[in-house]
Amino acid sequence: MANSTASTYTLRYFNVVGIIEPIRLLFLASKVNWTEVHPEWPQAKFDQPFGRMPVLIEKSADGSPDFVLTESRTIERYLARKYGFMPANLKDAARQEQLRDLQADVGILSNEVRLGAGDEAKERLTYLIGKLISFHTEILRENGNTGHFFGNELSYIDMSLYGFFKLIFAHPPTSIPTYVQDIKGRITPEIAKVIDNVENHLLLRDHITSNPEFYPLFK
Repeated sequence: MANSTASTYTLRYFNVVGIIEPIRLLFLASKVNWTEVHPEWPQAKFDQPFGRMPVLIEKSADGSPDFVLTESRTIERYLARKYGFMPANLKDAARQEQLRDLQADVGILSNEVRLGAGDEAKERLTYLIGKLISFHTEILRENGNTGHFFGNELSYIDMSLYGFFKLIFAHPPTSIPTYVQDIKGRITPEIAKVIDNVENHLLLRDHITSNPEFYPLFK
């Protein structure tokens, strides 16, 4: 994958797993110079472009003005394209973005459930994750079950799927909801292979294993 020494990055976010794990993985896989900072909240709210995080700040070595981006998936796609983790083929790229948007939609419902939504929301979440698992598995099988969604190399959607499940499973070990255990029991071998490849990638492994609460993800 491409590497660049021309830019350095600062990523502003909360000190939690949250929605930015794919961004962290993209940074690591790209071997760029980056720092994650955790502004005091809500004191720093009005220092952010739209009063929320994440915020990406890119500094270029040529002295040009800082490039600032908000919205997590916009940041992901910018980095994925810049560092070669998104296919050049428009249709293949669109399929990756489709999968990522599907993950994000389910992730929003997961957060609602985490914040106390009722049984109806939990049932819908379980249903939608089942559909997500089936759809992702079908594409993995079409690719020959290589442990990657496209070809035989790490790509944006491999990393985003890991981040998606990490967010879904982000509960204290002593209070893991029943629906999370049910989801883990429905993971297909094809998806498990992708997660294993991400967890054992040379450039990602140290970060992933640094938090034993989430390693291995499908324990």
